[in-house]
Amino acid sequence: MTLVDWIILSVYAAATLGLGWYFGRKQSSTSEYFVGSGKMNPFLIGVSLFATLLSTISYLAIPGEVSGKGPIYLTNYIAYPFVFLVVGFVILPVYMRHRVTSAYELLEDRLGISIRLLGAILFLLMRLVWMSLLVYLTAKAIAIMIGVGEDMVPWIVLITGIFAVTYTSLGGLRAVVITDLMQTILLYGGALLVIGTISWKMGGFGWFPTEWQDEVWDSQPLFSLDPGVRVTVFGSVVSVFLWMVCTSAGDQVSIQRFMATKDARTARRAIMMQLIVSAVVGVTLCLVGLALLGYFQANPNLLPKEGSLKSQADQMFPHFIAFHLPPVITGLVVSGLFAAAMSSIDSGVNSITAVVMSDFLDRFGMKPETDAKHIRFARFLAVGLGGLVVLISSIVKYIPGNFWAMTNKTVNLLTVPIALLFFFALYVPFANARGVWVATVAGVAAAVLIAFSGGIFGVNPDTGLDPVSFQWISPVALVVGITTGLVVCKLFDKREAA
Repeated sequence: MTLVDWIILSVYAAATLGLGWYFGRKQSSTSEYFVGSGKMNPFLIGVSLFATLLSTISYLAIPGEVSGKGPIYLTNYIAYPFVFLVVGFVILPVYMRHRVTSAYELLEDRLGISIRLLGAILFLLMRLVWMSLLVYLTAKAIAIMIGVGEDMVPWIVLITGIFAVTYTSLGGLRAVVITDLMQTILLYGGALLVIGTISWKMGGFGWFPTEWQDEVWDSQPLFSLDPGVRVTVFGSVVSVFLWMVCTSAGDQVSIQRFMATKDARTARRAIMMQLIVSAVVGVTLCLVGLALLGYFQANPNLLPKEGSLKSQADQMFPHFIAFHLPPVITGLVVSGLFAAAMSSIDSGVNSITAVVMSDFLDRFGMKPETDAKHIRFARFLAVGLGGLVVLISSIVKYIPGNFWAMTNKTVNLLTVPIALLFFFALYVPFANARGVWVATVAGVAAAVLIAFSGGIFGVNPDTGLDPVSFQWISPVALVVGITTGLVVCKLFDKREAA
């Protein structure tokens, strides 16, 4: 990176801090801090939902997945219309009848305090690991782009965390949502600049593949009865559908944004905007992966290191940014990468703070005396959470797999079990706390067994892959959790009736 690139990155970082300070001056209540007083623009909320859930992980993982494994990822968008119908017309009308700061308040009325605390704790675990992973992967990519060694990764993690937590703790949800818009523009612009630069270097769109790249891409069939096949079209679409629906149904990050809108109708517009932006940016990132593949196939001497292109797929994007983009464009793309990390950290920290304040401190009578003290405490808590994320990031590097596999093995681990709590609380009349506890334990156990099946049962000696693909984490956890929960809830329901 040249001096001008560093100036661009510094200006962006300063602008985010300025926005946090600006919105922080106007806050007088926790409602404003956590849900923007419930009257925020659905367009901004939809973009914020996208930016939060995309993160640096996806920004890096999608090009690497497409260039190194194949373009089957594009079939994920088949699930989006079904996601909109289920979330928009089944989930949102029920949720928006309840105006809550923490989503897990909804669980206590139906299933008691233990289930509310269970949901809150599972959410905290999921988001802390998720943020730690994305900070670590971002730091690794930035280290490549600025030309420093692995020993600098912890320092990059620290700096990223400090900026994100500072403006989040100052500005609350409004600052998060506004900066998410700015970050989305940056990260999308960065992807377009990479495609444009490769097209210019290659004299057109000759990088676009016209046939299946057998020497690089995996076999990715439409359907397979072999659970060890890494990716199939059917499994991928089902996995994406369940992840998006369950995230909307049980993740405080999503529900908090729905609560920031006026009603179910405006919340439905927000989810539509999220899906549209997600599809546009996702397809663009897929094209980035194809462009990188074509560029390095034409210029194998420019690969990050010696070895096959397939084995270096995850490194090609940050390497290209570092060494093959002209000045100014490099600064803009690195800012986009930095933005993607902060958009996820800020949202995660704000949502975790809301859960800790609502489900633990406020619920058990430890609420500060005034709104001003409440907001001050929330800001200090956000800073502490940011420090915890930095510490955990030193552990997540031991999770096996490429960027995409690492993401699925962490993010998908608790997504379905958390959503099942809401399924039983809001849609199962005979649900009870005992049955839901058993369902949660069974669902988490199933997810863990699949996510780490390679380490538990041994990898396939021929392919080196896990015996059960990560794409089955969500479907199996859902089936096991619902089946177990319904049976056990019914058993305890009969005993209590007798």
